[in-house]
Amino acid sequence: MSSIYARLSLRISALLAVFALHGCAGMSDVECRGANWYDVGYRDARYKLQSQVEIYTAQCARHGVQIDAARYDQGLRQGRFDFPDRMT
Repeated sequence: MSSIYARLSLRISALLAVFALHGCAGMSDVECRGANWYDVGYRDARYKLQSQVEIYTAQCARHGVQIDAARYDQGLRQGRFDFPDRMT
């Protein structure tokens, strides 16, 4: 019975890894052009990420899009204020 659970656990882990790597795929042309950079910064802060402005700049530059780094930073700052790290 334990080998069944081991195989199931391995499959679940592999599936989670695929989903995690999908998040690293980058931004498409449409995503770069339609992004609300304030919201992107706010979301990154909510998920406790460091600034991703350099990554987004590089990804969107491939599509000829310049990101609004100032708005991204505003969203990031507000998100960090709204979602501070707390020990609970």
